Amino acid sequence: MATSPLVLGPMLRYVDETSASVWVETRAGCRVGVHLEGRAWHARTFAVHGHHYALVELDGLEAGTEHPYRVEIDGQQVWPEPDAEYPAPMIVTRTPGRPLRMAYGSCRTSVPHDRSGNRTHGVDSMRTFALAVAEGSDIRPDLLLFLGDQVYADLTSKEMQQFIRARRDIRKEPGKELKDFEEYAHLYWLAWSDDANRWLLSTVPTAMIFDDHDVRDDWNASLDWKKKMEATSWWHGRIVAGLASYWVYQHLGNLSPQERADDELWQRVAGHHGDEELDLSDALDAFADRADQDPTSFRWSYSRDFDDVRLIVVDSRAARDLTPSARGLLDAEELAWFDEQLRGGFRHVLVATSLPFLLPMGLHHVEAWDEAIAQGAWGRAPAWIGERLRQAVDLEHWAAFQNSFQAVARMVTELADGERGPAPQTVTFLSGDVHYSYLAEVEREGGGRILQAVCSPVRNPLPRFLRWFAVVMSYGAATPVGAAAARSVKVPDAPFRWHTVKGPWFDNNLALLQDGPDGLHLTWHTGKVDDGDELHPRLEEVASVTVPAASGAAIVG
Repeated sequence: MATSPLVLGPMLRYVDETSASVWVETRAGCRVGVHLEGRAWHARTFAVHGHHYALVELDGLEAGTEHPYRVEIDGQQVWPEPDAEYPAPMIVTRTPGRPLRMAYGSCRTSVPHDRSGNRTHGVDSMRTFALAVAEGSDIRPDLLLFLGDQVYADLTSKEMQQFIRARRDIRKEPGKELKDFEEYAHLYWLAWSDDANRWLLSTVPTAMIFDDHDVRDDWNASLDWKKKMEATSWWHGRIVAGLASYWVYQHLGNLSPQERADDELWQRVAGHHGDEELDLSDALDAFADRADQDPTSFRWSYSRDFDDVRLIVVDSRAARDLTPSARGLLDAEELAWFDEQLRGGFRHVLVATSLPFLLPMGLHHVEAWDEAIAQGAWGRAPAWIGERLRQAVDLEHWAAFQNSFQAVARMVTELADGERGPAPQTVTFLSGDVHYSYLAEVEREGGGRILQAVCSPVRNPLPRFLRWFAVVMSYGAATPVGAAAARSVKVPDAPFRWHTVKGPWFDNNLALLQDGPDGLHLTWHTGKVDDGDELHPRLEEVASVTVPAASGAAIVG
């Protein structure tokens, strides 16, 4: 059988009422065409370190319409494939006024969907979701939002390690971890080449933001962590490859056509009209290096409005300020941008941040205490211990950046109180990272609700012995002990209290958020294998809640 000229994709990325973006990776430089109903749009590929990519921008579409499409490479149809077992891929444009339906989740490892893979990593909830959508289930979302750890550059699978061994000595640094762009390209191929998931990504628009494992565990946890990484022989190559590949595989498709037109790298691609394929390698590497060295030089965060729902996707990794005097999970420029996005007049404001803003309160207090200790509240020797503890057990969420936590807490309270325009019904943080799911709510007398809805993992469950640790740290004795410890180092009180409404649960999950006239509906789904059929898991509901539209009404579920 001849090798397809299509390596990866097509992936349906940004879609609005009248436009759509289709991303592909190809085997060689070529001209890519997207065809639907007698119309065609084309783009020439650009190259990065021997790999070839195109993003085809479709415009002039009609709102609220469905379009089956096909992809051609140099005139040859490559998608859908002739023997495709899934429905035709569709481009569905936004219908003005239609309530938003969005699926989201984080933390997905790429291992085979067989008995061995399912035993060690659980059933892939993304594949399960894809199969349900393909079978005609009414859960098809308008957007699929990935909240971090789309790939694991540090904790590699056996398949990824085989690829590494074939090209370098895996016993030398960085060992089993990724080294360069070539290895990132293979890792993304492993993540997105599964048949069912590949079909889902070709027919449902996607948006993404990174978390630490897209680069490395605890990425930018502290200045100490950063200095330790920069002292290695391999970190510079890793961070450049990580950010460069993220721009190609994830970030580029997050942007609207107007936002892409303002991107300097994309201007090079769009403005290239020569006979030879544009090689973006050097420019992309220089950009990635600059973005790492000076986070204020580029913004990975973005915002989208779906009629009366605003989605704000926040970079909580690269945009950190690690200097001790100004330590923040968001640096000053990023915080100012986020402040500008928090405006009233929307029914719902969704804040997508890979790290939970509202951890269970016990864990929140412990992280705030550890930050104070690591910053020297008890002196130099305890500071060393606090830093080691921070890195050992991942105490580096919003709670461990109290300057940012306090500032954002004040901002969202103002929004929910109507001080930034008409108050939304909810301000809902959507997050992942922690490898368990839950719903929490801020305790308030009136105004809009402030919620935290976590969906993690998509496929990477905590070992069972760590689940007990997570529950104790989050919900057990850590709550009063952590609060006392935080007070002992004069951590300022949070401007509000919150409690867990539902959870935690530890299944592999993909969550579905639906806006409706009676409120916000949140449902978490997992996959179950029947009769040993590992490749065709069944979608099963784990939890469901309804946040009523009426202020003060009890959450149902």
